[in-house]
Amino acid sequence: MARAVPERDAACAVAQAAAVVGDWWSLLLVRETARGRHRFDELQHELDISRKVLTERLAHLVDSGILEKVPYQRGPVRHEYRLTTAGRALLPVLVSLQDWADRWLLGDGTLTASADDHSAEARRMTGLPGTRLPRITLPAHTGDGLDPVDADAAATVLFCYPATGRPSPLPDGWSDIPGAAGCTLENRLFADAYDDFRAAGVAVRGVSTQRPDEQRAFAAAEEIPFPLLSDMDARLSAALRLPTFRAGQALRLKRAVLVVDRERTVRHVQFPVTDIPAAVGTSLDLARRL
Repeated sequence: MARAVPERDAACAVAQAAAVVGDWWSLLLVRETARGRHRFDELQHELDISRKVLTERLAHLVDSGILEKVPYQRGPVRHEYRLTTAGRALLPVLVSLQDWADRWLLGDGTLTASADDHSAEARRMTGLPGTRLPRITLPAHTGDGLDPVDADAAATVLFCYPATGRPSPLPDGWSDIPGAAGCTLENRLFADAYDDFRAAGVAVRGVSTQRPDEQRAFAAAEEIPFPLLSDMDARLSAALRLPTFRAGQALRLKRAVLVVDRERTVRHVQFPVTDIPAAVGTSLDLARRL
């Protein structure tokens, strides 16, 4: 279980945070609830954890205000565990840990916006088909919140991109980061093909970690016809364990294209994306088959 914070570290925020989520199981429970696993049995199955330890860790996270118990059945009453506002605020920390490990533990330390086909990130993305995207809402450039999956479409294409250079300038050295450049081109190509996507009954969503106001200015300047969603709070990144990289003191999504069906199941993934025009065409072909 979590340790009590010694008096000498009472004012240390790092020590206080470690006391809440510094335990292996506690962090993994935050990871799994972000991925949409909320019930005791599915958490136990996914983590292969003993019922005693799981009960203790869930109680600790509830007492700490990270999770809340929500009844989903009466007679007998059964609860599921969902992230609180404080728990959701941990998601950028969780994704930052993933990003650090992808680069420094599972990678060779190179800063890149792409990945090798045999990297841990690529294996993680290759394993996404069959995964169900939990219900989340992301801020959209249109001023409201949107579900990444369009329930009225036969399929939804989500293309994740690092950042556009309008309206805010890109960080110094951006063009030197492999795979970072090309976001404006990607948006333009999806915009050019948008009528074809619509004719096929397929929705398109662009996703980056830029703020909605930045996305709004870019969408107006480029006349982007589809919603741009902001994952600045890392909700989508945590739900799907999407690859990221850090540039300009901010986490950026690595370029990836996902095709999701109307039941919210990921059906196809393109990662890494090295040929942007080909990725647009491939995503249309794949979505049409659904």
